[in-house]
Order: sequence, then C-alpha cells, then structure tokens
Amino acid sequence: MSHPHPELGSPPPLPEGGLRVTPLGGLGEIGRNMTVFEYGGRLLIVDCGVLFPEEEQPGIDLILPDFSSIRDRLDDIEGIVLTHGHEDHIGGVPFLLREKPDIPLIGSKLTLALIEAKLQEHRIRPYTLEVAEGNRERIGPFDCEFIAVNHSIPDALAVAIRTPAGMAVHTGDFKMDQLPLDNRLTDLHAFARLSEEGIDLLLADSTNAEVPGFVPPERDISNVLRQVFAGARKRIIVASFASHVHRIQQILDAAHEYGRRVAFVGRSMVRNMGIARDLGYLKVPPGLVVDVKTLDDLPDHEVVLVCTGSQGEPMAALSRMANRDHQIRIVDGDTVILASSLIPGNENAVYRVINGLTRWGANVVHKGNAKVHVSGHASAGELLYFYNICRPKNLMPVHGEWRHLRANAELGAMTGVPHDRIVIAEDGVAVDLIEGKAKISGKVQAGYVYVDGLSVGDVGEPALKDRKILGDEGIISVFVVVDSSTGKITAGPHVQARGSGIEDSAFAGVIPKITEVLERSAQDGVVEPHQLQQLIRRTLGKWVSDTYRRRPMILPVVVEV
Repeated sequence: MSHPHPELGSPPPLPEGGLRVTPLGGLGEIGRNMTVFEYGGRLLIVDCGVLFPEEEQPGIDLILPDFSSIRDRLDDIEGIVLTHGHEDHIGGVPFLLREKPDIPLIGSKLTLALIEAKLQEHRIRPYTLEVAEGNRERIGPFDCEFIAVNHSIPDALAVAIRTPAGMAVHTGDFKMDQLPLDNRLTDLHAFARLSEEGIDLLLADSTNAEVPGFVPPERDISNVLRQVFAGARKRIIVASFASHVHRIQQILDAAHEYGRRVAFVGRSMVRNMGIARDLGYLKVPPGLVVDVKTLDDLPDHEVVLVCTGSQGEPMAALSRMANRDHQIRIVDGDTVILASSLIPGNENAVYRVINGLTRWGANVVHKGNAKVHVSGHASAGELLYFYNICRPKNLMPVHGEWRHLRANAELGAMTGVPHDRIVIAEDGVAVDLIEGKAKISGKVQAGYVYVDGLSVGDVGEPALKDRKILGDEGIISVFVVVDSSTGKITAGPHVQARGSGIEDSAFAGVIPKITEVLERSAQDGVVEPHQLQQLIRRTLGKWVSDTYRRRPMILPVVVEV
C-alpha cells in the first residue's frame, strides 16, 4: 500500500495518455468531498461539498475545499458531476460557481433540484445536465456512465469515467440495502458489467469500513418509530438531516397512522421537503402536512414537528429549543427523536443538546437507546462483496477519516487487490494512473478555507488561534500615552481585562513594573511604538503567568503625542 509523505513536492506535468486524480477534500475527514480528474489538459470534478466546523473552530460557518490548485484552470473544467444531494457533496458548489458561473453541473433530477434551490440564494443560474442511471454522456474527453446506488437520499449515482488512460469508477456514497423504500437497488449488475470491461481504478466510500457485517435495511426503522409514536403522550419532535427523504417518509407514514399532523421547521427542511414532494420522491397524504403557525390550534397529541439540528449545530432549531431560544418551547412529556447518526467530532455537542432537552422534561429517543437510525454507507461485509464483484486493478479508498481509509484498504487487500495497487492518499495528493498502475506523483495545496459570514477565506489558522485564546483565557488591554520625542509616559498605563477572570484592581501590582520598563526604555532612547508594545506585552505576560498561571491575549496600545 502506498501512502503520502509529508515531503511530497508539486506533481510534475501529467504525462501524455495519463489520468490524474486529485482529491481536494473528503480524505482524512467526513465531509468536504471533492475530486478532480485530469486528462489531456481538461478537468472533470466529482462533487464539491462542505465540512461543518467543530468546537475548535469558533465563529466558522462552513469549511470549503481549497480551490487554489485549479483557480487558474477554471476554463479547463468540463463540468462538475454531483453524485447526490447531501451538503458534504454539493454545499461548496455555490462558492466555486462564484468564480466561474458557467461551469456545467451534471447530476440526477433530485440532486440538481436541491443545488438549484441553493444557488437561487446566491443569485446564480447554473448550466445543468440531468442524468439518470444507465445514461452515458461524453463530457469533454471524459466518457461518463452513471450507475444507480442506494444511499440515505434518493437518486444517488456512482460514475464510471472512461478515458484512453483507463476506466476510473467513483462510487460516491453508497450502501447495498436489499429492501430500499424506493425499490431502487445499488445496480450490482452494472458494476459486474464494468468489471468485465476492466475497472482500472476504483474510488470507494470508506465511511463504514470498520463496521462488520451489513447495514440493516432502512425500513427496519418503521417498527421502532411506530412504538415511539404509540407511547408518546404529547408532541413528537424529530430532528433529521434536511435531505434525508427516506427517513422523513417514514416519519410521515407513522404520523398518518397515529392521527397526527406534521409541520416542517427550519428553512432548509421546508425547502428540501417541498422539492422532494413536488418531484414525487416524498409521498404526502392530503392534509397531513400543515404550516407550523397552525399548530397552536391542535392538541399536543396530534402534533409532529420535523426540524434540523440532529448534530447539535448551535444555530439549528433543536439546539435552540434545548437552550430555550426558540419559539417552540419543550415541555414535560414531549418526545424528541434524533433520527440520525453522530458525525465524528459532534458527540459532545449532541449530548449537550440531549441533556438540555431532558432538563425540560422531554423523552429523548436516539441511536444510543433505540434503533432510530441506520447508516447510508456500506459496512465491511458489503464492501467485501462489492470488491469481489468489481475486481478493481487499483483501489483508492475515499470519503472517510484515516482509520476508515486504512480499514477499507485492508478489505480491498483481502479480496485480492495487490498491496502495491492500493493507494491511501490524503487531500491534495495527486494520484496518476499510467499504463494501468496508480501511483502518487506529488501534492498540491488543499488546506481548509473558512466561511465566516460573508467572508470566504479571510479567516485563517492564526485568527482561529486568537479566537481560541480569547475564548479560553480572555483579553487584557493596556493603554499608554507617551511623548513622541522623549518616550516618557504622559498618561497611563491603564489596564483592563475581559474574560480573563482577573479583576481590574489586581493590576495595581503590575502597573509600576510596566512604568519602570517604559521609563528605562525612554532613557535608552527607545521611542518606537511597536517596540514599546512588545516591552509591555512581555512584562504583563510574565506577571500574569507567574501570578495566575494563565496566558490571556495581551493587547498593548501606545499612543504618541
């Protein structure tokens, strides 16, 4: 198995007749999926998603793939193939299209409908090409065939990309549910046919590679939901991903069976479920879904609310309910169902929400105490089965953290893929398929690009470090006025603290030290404000560290008169 080395340099020009595959996101992480295929000087992108921030990224709204390696090649992009409509696969599209709005988008009916609705908010009207399973489209030098795969959202597709260098198959996210709610199976016959032709490079979903066995069918959740609905005394509030159409369908079915009305809460939930209903992917009995404003007219035992926030997102509806910061107030006897998995890194936030809801008297049903979620990703048993069908000549695990990529690589090796034909890469690592063999050729920049409000890419790691210091240790500001010619103090020092846990009066012990240092510097002829600020920072920082064992941010301000 080959894997990247931190000393990798930039990849050389792609040899004629070679295919280069460069993931810009989705490897070593769950989210931000984006892969660039290059052949003959032309580019094809598969997916362009976002990653959601964790606690150590305060103030950040979204994390994007780094477009810098393709920014000067936007005219070379033939199109963006979208495998399905989850945010971690389509959420970055508006930000890429801001740079070149006419890049074509290729995807299934539901996927394109979801991204078009999102792009409306950005005032972008995209060029689109709708495809379905079984379709084959020529996109520049890339001959793309689309294959049905089963996932936790309808209309998901894998894509086989044929070039003179060989065939690469990208699975997207998939599993092999044998009893899917929409009767749309992962098309193993198509993969077997591609195998007979010869799959030169398989990029395979790794998310559940550590999980043994097979993923249970989605329809297994129905009976559990019925039990929860049967025992619920008051309102039922369900938190789910805003794109999980199959899960919402089962909620609607249970609500209809038990005589309850359903209201969708949250802009993304209302928008996505409206799209799914209009396109026929969501079957809604007449009169079942009502506007949230009409719920006050219904008794509690006839109400179901479907909202976002299953991952503990601070601004999502469920988190705000837990914090008593939402128009919907949780009361004793309400039932809350978290109908999704825990994305790695979100555990603390989710349990904080569960505790908040429980505090107000809610009965919280989640994956830890009831079978209210099944995964949308193939487990180890399914992957083994899949590899035995595909028999890839080269394997590149994608979509997962390092442990998932490693586990997926081991599964591939168990089914007979030679170790030297299994490439474990990471974001930015270029993998070249030349004369039938895949190998790492270099690395391009592929860091995090942070979205903070309307700012994209302006906030970097230094700013996040400062935010963490401010959050953990607070800030101490020092204000001093000095004579511009002599450097002598004419006013101050004045010291104020915010969030440091140190009373302003405590600084009486350090002000004489700051004064002494500044007077000495004036005698030595040091009058430059920046130098004086550094002296203040060192003096105050040492005092705070020695006295309180803390390291707050120190902001000295020196004004010359």
